[in-house]
Amino acid sequence: MASLGPTFGRGAMTNHWNDLANADVVMIVGCNPAENHPIGFKWITAALDKGAKLIVVDPRFTRSASKADLYVRLRPGTDIALFGGLIKYVLDKEKYHKDYVVNYTNAALVVKPEFSFQDGLFSGYNKEKRAYDPASWDYETDKDGKPVTDPTLQHPRCVFQLLKQHFSRYTPELVQMTTGVPVATFMKLAELFTATGAPDRAGTILYAMGGTQHTTGVQIIRGYSILQMLLGNMGIPGGGINALRGENNVQGATDMAMLWHIVPGYMGVPNEAAHPTLKDYLDKETPKASFWTNKPKFFVSLLKAFWGEAATPDNEFAYHYLPKAGKGFQGAGYSWMPLFENMAEGGIKGLMVWGMNPAVGSC
Repeated sequence: MASLGPTFGRGAMTNHWNDLANADVVMIVGCNPAENHPIGFKWITAALDKGAKLIVVDPRFTRSASKADLYVRLRPGTDIALFGGLIKYVLDKEKYHKDYVVNYTNAALVVKPEFSFQDGLFSGYNKEKRAYDPASWDYETDKDGKPVTDPTLQHPRCVFQLLKQHFSRYTPELVQMTTGVPVATFMKLAELFTATGAPDRAGTILYAMGGTQHTTGVQIIRGYSILQMLLGNMGIPGGGINALRGENNVQGATDMAMLWHIVPGYMGVPNEAAHPTLKDYLDKETPKASFWTNKPKFFVSLLKAFWGEAATPDNEFAYHYLPKAGKGFQGAGYSWMPLFENMAEGGIKGLMVWGMNPAVGSC
């Protein structure tokens, strides 16, 4: 979610399982759907039956890899170098889908001149706080406050050119040295997957815990996302970037808001102390920028879906009906650890469990 949310607005699969059948190339990286998602894998098989190619990137040769047209073994945790190399390949060989890149990404926007990247750090880094001030990362604006753009993608400070500069270090030789993937294998991978940048082709990326469970997991998934946006593989049948989680049902449970801290749409559960009114919730939880400035629309739409005609502007769209979270057990919310600690202290007397084993898997 920490990558897909800021990139595409939602931390969920961008495409439905059955849409995988429309892909021309399927790249499986950091997951093993043939074994962990066997029902979903049938849609990959459907794509293969229609002539699609399957790429599997994994340190371990899995059952999914046994079905692959190209298996790429890499050192664990080196995904950033591998996908950095793919991004460089796309940019150098001009394999990117220019119409998509110009019209549906921020590639043409010009960044402030204060932005820089030196010695492994971006501008705005505070050594004492060990944190960034991202003010210098913002876009340059015109007299009307609108971002300056360059549709030709030639301005030296447009996002596209900064991207080329940043990823120029990821040569095939560096990829081989870091990941252990031979240059010849890397080139096969690059040629096969980047061919989906053509308007009449589509490639999808499937990933799970093998990509996320690293200290650099957020950056790894961002690498997948950047590649897919450059190729124009977003918003089309057979494209997308699809988070599978470790096994079936986990991602779906999150998407359906079966977690204690969210309501449908990946919006936070209101807190009874901090958000007694709808206005309090929206004022405090709506960011000043990005896709989530639309949260008031999303949240009110959810309330209308819940309570229909009973939800009106006069009663804050029946916000008072929506259950609110308190402090939780010992002030720590309602996640697994506080729940089990409360049980151990004799607070919770019973627990109904469906399709899981939290005593083993969550504690």
